[in-house]
Amino acid sequence: MSTMTETPTARAAASDTPSPAGASAPKAAQAAPARQRGAGLRDLSKWADWAALVGLVLLVIVFQSLNSTFLSSGNIQSMLVAAAILIVLGIGQTFVVATSGIDLSVASTMTLSAVVFGMVFVGGLGLPLAIVAAVVSGAVIGLANGLLVARGRITDFIVTLGTLSAASGLALILSDGKPATIISAPLLKLSTGSVGILGYSVIVALVLAVIAHVVLFHTRFGTHVLATGGNVEAANATGVRTARVKTGVYVISGVLAGVGAVLLVARVGAAEPAANTAFLLNSVAAVVLGGVSLFGGRATIIGPVIGALLLTALVNGLTLLGVSQFYQPLSVGIVVVLAAFLTRFQK
Repeated sequence: MSTMTETPTARAAASDTPSPAGASAPKAAQAAPARQRGAGLRDLSKWADWAALVGLVLLVIVFQSLNSTFLSSGNIQSMLVAAAILIVLGIGQTFVVATSGIDLSVASTMTLSAVVFGMVFVGGLGLPLAIVAAVVSGAVIGLANGLLVARGRITDFIVTLGTLSAASGLALILSDGKPATIISAPLLKLSTGSVGILGYSVIVALVLAVIAHVVLFHTRFGTHVLATGGNVEAANATGVRTARVKTGVYVISGVLAGVGAVLLVARVGAAEPAANTAFLLNSVAAVVLGGVSLFGGRATIIGPVIGALLLTALVNGLTLLGVSQFYQPLSVGIVVVLAAFLTRFQK
């Protein structure tokens, strides 16, 4: 919008203008805020920042109007529990994407961690040690990814694509392709217990989200993560050890994949060796929907959390409406492409 420079002569002339013309000035002043609001609504950068939240609200309105059980307490609790694992994976993916990287191995890492969990538990070593083993195995995969990307200077896409296949194969080898049934009262409590409508697994995910927010925005490490994603050369020039930062974010992603494995085993009651690629695709989708820049340097934690809830609500709503599951990946893909389109307008 162009601006006009007002001279003293013009101001004097305006002051001498007859009352009918002067009366139009307040109207113009009142119209200005309206024009600004209209411009704000047309500003796609604002929609990009709030795409996940707006999309979630619209989905809730549409699905509730089509099926009154969508917002029932039982269905809300079910959706939150279903979203817990995706929230955890999305948080880990956020740290990686914030450095302009990507972790394609997150679903396979979770599968391998679940298999390790099953081996340790079935071997009679107890639940605490099984949980530690799952998290450590995830951290090892994450460390391998980080070292190859940061120290080996190999493209993150190639590295994590390779570890995706390697982790999946290792999970099948260790388990001989057979799921291990896990019978544990504490795990059953984790998957079925709740505080109100918040299941214990959801509470775990939300606690991790709060911790991640503090780490990313209130610690030196978080500042270095965003600086590395914004401009690696500039970050190096200011003393940021970008190789350590990149290694660290992949370790975080691996650790959270291990946590996701524990939640997954608790939910299904077994350690399944077959990788679920939907978790990989949806973890990236949640990050994109949440407004995290794929070019790095710009991130949020609440965004991917809302993105995970949106994707879960979308699948749940379509299921309630009796839509074939064959159409569900299509709908998710359309939503993600629209979100990616909006990110082009982020400022």
